[in-house]
Amino acid sequence: MEKDKAIGVIERAKNDKVEFVQLIFTDIHGMIKSVTIPVDRMEESLEKGTWFDGSSVEGFTRICESDMYLKPDPDTYALIPWMSRDCVYARLICDVYTPEGKPFEGDPRYILRKVIAEAKQMGFEYNVGPELEFFLFKKSESGGLTTIPHDGAGYFDFAPRDLASDVRRDIVLALKSFGIVVEMSHHEVAPGQHEIDFKYSDALTTADSAISFKATVKSIAHAYGLHATFMPKPIFGENGNGMHVHQSLFDVKSGKNVFFDGDDDYKISPIAKQFIAGQLEHVPAMVSVLAPTVNSYKRLVPGYEAPVYICWAQTNRSALIRIPHYSKGREQSTRAELRCPDPSCNPYLAFAVMLKAGLDGMKRKLNLVSPVEENVYEFDDEKRINSNIKTLPYSLFDAISELKKDKVIADALGKHLYPIYVRSKIMEWDEYRLQVTKWEIDKYC
Repeated sequence: MEKDKAIGVIERAKNDKVEFVQLIFTDIHGMIKSVTIPVDRMEESLEKGTWFDGSSVEGFTRICESDMYLKPDPDTYALIPWMSRDCVYARLICDVYTPEGKPFEGDPRYILRKVIAEAKQMGFEYNVGPELEFFLFKKSESGGLTTIPHDGAGYFDFAPRDLASDVRRDIVLALKSFGIVVEMSHHEVAPGQHEIDFKYSDALTTADSAISFKATVKSIAHAYGLHATFMPKPIFGENGNGMHVHQSLFDVKSGKNVFFDGDDDYKISPIAKQFIAGQLEHVPAMVSVLAPTVNSYKRLVPGYEAPVYICWAQTNRSALIRIPHYSKGREQSTRAELRCPDPSCNPYLAFAVMLKAGLDGMKRKLNLVSPVEENVYEFDDEKRINSNIKTLPYSLFDAISELKKDKVIADALGKHLYPIYVRSKIMEWDEYRLQVTKWEIDKYC
């Protein structure tokens, strides 16, 4: 089967007149890495893999174990529209292998594959649909970065206030080249902020789409002389960039959404409730992966539509997990929306820990606490404590401290990646806390 796919991709590349192929993978932080090969090396790469130096990629191997191989996934073949003017470029997303021909345990794509296989053994397919927000900023005269918004428009504003409608149009057109089906694009709440939503799919396909999406947004923005950022909180006093993720489990055999239950008040099944309960229990630890930067926790504060309270609901958008309203005839759309992730995360690792937490809730048959339909932002501390509503960690350091105590989330990351991830994030925190900011100068100097 894989050989047939490889042959098919080689034929497509010939028909598309491809001259170069980018082999894509990510480091532990979700940064896109690549090597470029001439198209005549593509067949060998599909069959045997392409060597690269793994010691140069954060989270991969030590210098004495540097030989690694990229094995392209034929299902991810696509043309790169913004690179194919003078000559045609294609891309293939790769899995990382050791010299012994085994999947590399620190490869984020493999980590997600591993948890997906666990769900499949239980009879389920994990589907996700993320909503990635981003800002478009002007560049300085010298081409440097600024945080000056490209426009001053607001939520769902129309042109001419929305100056980026052409930019979003070109992004949507480019996404088609990667087989990404866009459902909606619009201006977001903050000046210069945008969102483009694409159709949900299985977790691996969606993670692939997420990294393709981020690369596309940045490349098209650059063509317009703009800088696109997925930084969670780039502007003080404005809404930050979130990545709400809609999740559901489908039965592998029947193809039915097992989250739906028509007899329940919220139209969600016992399986869905156990899944949500697992995520609520593990979210203090898994937020270290879902909101993985120092800056992430400047978004996760009350008052800017970002969820900080660990509870679930349907109408209450201050809740961490929301169950969208049921519409008759749309049983397959039943889902749980997790609202704390942001687009700076590595999507492979994010979906892996989310699924692992949900499966743990199902295995242990955890009871789901009652929903909180009131606006928790309006609760005082006493009412919140009496309601037993806990909060997310206040900082990256607090989140990593929670991760150290959570064996389930550590197991999802794996024996190779877990200690490296923790060490990397502690170093990031230490680097940050040594800085002296303008706020401190203004306040204390």
